[in-house]
Amino acid sequence: MEHSLQRKRLTQYMRDAYGTEAEYLWADSPGNAIFRHPASKKWYAAMMRVLPEKLGLTGAEALDVMDIRCSTIMIGSLLSTKGFLPAYHMNKSHWISIVLNNSVSDDQITPLLELSYDSAAPKRRKKRPQQAEG
Repeated sequence: MEHSLQRKRLTQYMRDAYGTEAEYLWADSPGNAIFRHPASKKWYAAMMRVLPEKLGLTGAEALDVMDIRCSTIMIGSLLSTKGFLPAYHMNKSHWISIVLNNSVSDDQITPLLELSYDSAAPKRRKKRPQQAEG
């Protein structure tokens, strides 16, 4: 099973930019990997090999896709762009799929990856105002 060059480049980018490694969690799906934010352990990306028909596309050859976290507003506009699809196997109002066949450039993907990574970071707790002692 040969992964796309774009998938390999983006995996390397996440290793270099965020220090995260692909985790292969499923023995029955050896081409599927997730990437976790190191502080929260939440997923910020998932890469999968998916048959085109499961994505509403035509073709016989499995495709590499990457799911990332995304704001609902951004999902609405990205879905009208070639290479972006409703999230495969994830919550479609918080995740989006990107087909990794170079229809979306790495330069378009990396800022979205950064937003996804940041959205998986631990939330800062607001300090409670101190009550006056009396």
